[in-house]
Formats: sequence, structure tokens, C-alpha cells
Amino acid sequence: MMFDFFAPKKKAVIAMIHIGALPGTPLYDADGGVAKLIDDAARDAEALQSGGVDAVMFGNENDRPYVRSAPLEGVAAMTAVVQAIKPALNVPFGVNYLWDPSASVAIAAATGARFVREIFTGVFASDMGVWAPDCAGASRLRRNLGRPDLKLLFNINAEFAHSLDARPIELRAKSAIFSSLADAILVSGPITGQPADESDLRKVCEAIHDAPVFANTGVTVDNVRDVLAVADGAIVGTHFKVDGNTWNAVDGARVRRFMDAVEKLR
Repeated sequence: MMFDFFAPKKKAVIAMIHIGALPGTPLYDADGGVAKLIDDAARDAEALQSGGVDAVMFGNENDRPYVRSAPLEGVAAMTAVVQAIKPALNVPFGVNYLWDPSASVAIAAATGARFVREIFTGVFASDMGVWAPDCAGASRLRRNLGRPDLKLLFNINAEFAHSLDARPIELRAKSAIFSSLADAILVSGPITGQPADESDLRKVCEAIHDAPVFANTGVTVDNVRDVLAVADGAIVGTHFKVDGNTWNAVDGARVRRFMDAVEKLR
């Protein structure tokens, strides 16, 4: 199965552009300011596109500790970064403001993004406390902003959290499509950079036939064959970084090796 904006690509690869810590967060580089955030994101975007990825996604992974409701300064800064990089992009792009679905939709609508990734459904015990996202609010915002075409990628087993929903993961995935209109389902590992449980990914892929299923974390050149044997695509961030460290810059050589392996699987 393919996303419409990846056609005719199969087994699509979405690469992460990890924006540096945004204003107001503990790790924000006030000396470098938003200009440095833009420069660093532009460098990573160039390396990812040169390496042949199918799409990119902007995320605020370094806004640690994370919040469930995006502050205005963070939304403004992330929008500014995405808008500054957009003219240099020749692939589709998406956004993900951790961990706020409505903020993600708002930034996507303002910048012309094609898709959003977030935790939209469920209840979780997490590092951020009890977590119950407002899927209905984000979906209505998408409509009210005139972007019914904006694809919503539902991450159904949140990183840094444990689901309080006792239903099997494949049932939660099917339910998200039926009740909450998910455009795609993502299966994650427990922490950024760690792979999804193989059995969870397989169960979801076998249960879902009317929407793409992506592996959301921990995909590497060593396991991509096994992942893409069952999943429709992968979202890759940490593996593309220098030394495989989430907080480093993108390593163009690692991107090319990975995409060369993917091309052989298509």
C-alpha cells in the first residue's frame, strides 16, 4: 500500500529533521537563537534529500522535558523554522510537535505540510503524566483550517509511555481507523531510536488493510529488510545521524547506504 503523495514509491521512507530545542525550553541555545535552528535544519534537510529519502518530517525532539500542550513561543518558532526551510525542499514534508496534536495540525496548515504525526488516541501513563490526547479537537481544527487533505499519522503506542488500554494493539489500530479516521498507523518502540516490538508490528500489519502501516522508530540498515517485509514504510531519525546518536547532525553517507538498501527491496 502507498500513500498518495509517495506514488509510485513503495515502502516509503520518511526521514526526520530534528529541530534543535525551541525557545522557552531548558536546552534552547539563546545565543544561536532561531537563526541557528534554521541553519541546522537546513543542513540536515540537504543531507537527507541528497541521500534519496521520500519525504521529511520536522520534529521538536530536543524540547526535553516534553509537554502535552504546546506553548505559544514553541509553536511560533517551529513554524518559522519550517517556513524558512520549505523553499529548499523537493520532497513532501510533515510536522510533529511533541506531544500536541492540535499544535501539530496548526503548524502543518500554516506551512503547507502534507502530513502530521502524533499520538491522537488512547490513554497512557507516561513520563509527562497521565496522557489523553484530544483527537476530535485536532481533526476538527484540520477541517476548520481548510486542510481536509492533511494526512494524520496515528502513533498508537507512544514512546516514553505505557498504554492503559488493555485491548490488543492490533484492535486499537483498527479502532483508530474506524472511530477516529486515521490515515495511517505507526508502531513505535519504547523510546526514540529503539525498534518496535516485531510481534506488535506484524500483528498490526496483518490486521490493517485499508491504511498504510509504518514502523515509527528504531529502523536501521541492519533491520530494514525485516521491517519492510511486513510494513508499508518507515520513519527514520536516529539511524541517519552521525554515530547513530539522536542529537547529532545527519550523516549523508548513512542516509545513502540505507536508501540504497531500500531501493533493492522495492
